[in-house]
Amino acid sequence: MQCSYFPRLSLSLHHRHHHFPLFIFPSISKPKSNSKNLNLIMSLSSSSFSSITEEELKEQQKTHLLQSLKYHQQTKHHFTNYARGPGRLDWANQPNPFRRYNFAPLISLQHFPIEEQNLVSGEILYSSVFQSLSPPKPISFSSISQLFYDSLALSAWKTTGFSTWSLRVNPSSGNLHPTEAYLIAPVIGSLSNSGFVAHYAPKEHGLEIRAEIPTGFFDECLPDDCFFVGFSSIFWREAWKYGERAFRYCNHDVGHAIAAVAMAAAGLGWDVKLLDGLGFDDLEKLLGLESFPKLSIPSRPVKGKFPEIEFEHPDCVLAVFPRGVEAGFDVDFEELSSRISEFSKLEWKGEPNTLSKEHVVWDVIYRTSEAVKKPLSVSERLMIDPFQCSGVCSDSLYKKLTLREVVRKRRSAVDMDGETVIHRDTFYQILLHCLPSGSRSGEKQGKQLALPFRALSWDSEVHAALFVHRVSGLPKGLYFLVRNENHFDDLRKAMSPEFTWKRPEGCPADLPLYELAPGDCKELSKRLSCHQDIASDGCFSLGMIAHLEPTLQAKGAWMYPRLFWETGVLGQVLYLEAHAVGISATGIGCFHDDPVHEVLDLKGSNYQSLYHFTVGGPVVDKRIMSLPAYPGPEIDA
Repeated sequence: MQCSYFPRLSLSLHHRHHHFPLFIFPSISKPKSNSKNLNLIMSLSSSSFSSITEEELKEQQKTHLLQSLKYHQQTKHHFTNYARGPGRLDWANQPNPFRRYNFAPLISLQHFPIEEQNLVSGEILYSSVFQSLSPPKPISFSSISQLFYDSLALSAWKTTGFSTWSLRVNPSSGNLHPTEAYLIAPVIGSLSNSGFVAHYAPKEHGLEIRAEIPTGFFDECLPDDCFFVGFSSIFWREAWKYGERAFRYCNHDVGHAIAAVAMAAAGLGWDVKLLDGLGFDDLEKLLGLESFPKLSIPSRPVKGKFPEIEFEHPDCVLAVFPRGVEAGFDVDFEELSSRISEFSKLEWKGEPNTLSKEHVVWDVIYRTSEAVKKPLSVSERLMIDPFQCSGVCSDSLYKKLTLREVVRKRRSAVDMDGETVIHRDTFYQILLHCLPSGSRSGEKQGKQLALPFRALSWDSEVHAALFVHRVSGLPKGLYFLVRNENHFDDLRKAMSPEFTWKRPEGCPADLPLYELAPGDCKELSKRLSCHQDIASDGCFSLGMIAHLEPTLQAKGAWMYPRLFWETGVLGQVLYLEAHAVGISATGIGCFHDDPVHEVLDLKGSNYQSLYHFTVGGPVVDKRIMSLPAYPGPEIDA
């Protein structure tokens, strides 16, 4: 039977869409030669806060909050219209998926084929990293190589007909990969005789050395054996295909990358923590991104030659360090920022390659990226919480797969078979690994202590509404996973009073999962996810529901992209869990926002759906041939 509770939504569109589809925006005009239609928006730097009054600061914060909420509302999909995007793909201007810094020295890193896993990493099992961190390996040329190989490197090449494309360990919306990665490290034997900043080149699996950093930078600010991994986003790569909604997808990808690094680091006995006390200006200096030309933001979308649109927006920096140093890990962000300010004086090597000949500037993306820049948190201190293991329902599900086997063989399913069924114990085990606090022995979920969520610096703000289709021993219907139990009463009050909030049979005591409404929801989940069969053909699908406006009000507009990061981290866990139990998964960026809220009876913007996912049995397209990641083809078409 169909879910009897759900309102009869007006679902009239039946077009086929990909998981991150094109959206039609009929008219994009070329700018006039005098560029009078451009309006330069100046960045609000961390240092500028000291020169304004408290009242002016509050007004700026309010403006930034309104801009982030405006962006979110403007880029929603509705049954009658979609967020603005290109009407067709301009293949002649498809961005190059690989950023290179021409003329920068390239150091090739070591490779670790899966068949050599036993020799290289001592058979680190996938399931074991959720229980404890293994003894830490020393920071070396080999271990740094392994970190990137198991997190951000190429995983395979695919080819069919005249088309060839690469896949990576970290997933990306539309396989467009707007995320760039950097290594900031002290002296590492066989790699560098001085501290350095390097850009990671995944196609070459190498490091482009961009600058040498001052002696003592790490010794005086940070504990021993610590280094940084930084991320930036090239919005144009994603906007080329997805238009205004691309800013959302770029931040999903940042979250996936954070989780990918955290998982690979765990296999080396290393812990990871977001250095979120640093401000935007600090990140820009630290990653060497100050030299990019500043984009003048137009008042509306325009098409033309805008090479400055290919700049990299610094997102975040992760501290990577050996397990067991939690007690002595205390970062003074004001002191660290002061030392990073000297990076502006470094000699930066290499020139960024050109990605496209022509571009489209979707103005709202860049206006919003300005509004969500985070200032330096002068008074903040970083403390590391002890590692918390995740709950175990059935460890035998993982079949002794190694960590590398899971992370490097992860793929995004193109279609689901609509037949595969998983047992409820498998379902429960997957969800146990989705909890931020791990196994808490009766304590509330909320604080991010378990892998890989412990990399984040805030308490969980993201929940999951689940459409269960094919889970044996569990009735079909709508369920809800409360990932921060401090929100429980508020969620129950905000959602439909008809929901039962019943604990499902056999559910582990420390898994806050609730049945809301029974019934067959396959057609509903399909229509909510832009009419895509993949949302109904899996074993289950879900929408990630974020505690949105109250979080931005309490902390600032800079939390807006971070909520998407959290959904990306959660999505990465779902990817890995699915592959570890022998099925597959796919992230779904296209969904009808407000109809999802209508199903849950959520009103206003306190809770908003940010990302959808589906998990099930994949359909393999036998027309597509797989090739090794390294060495791969010379051309990525």
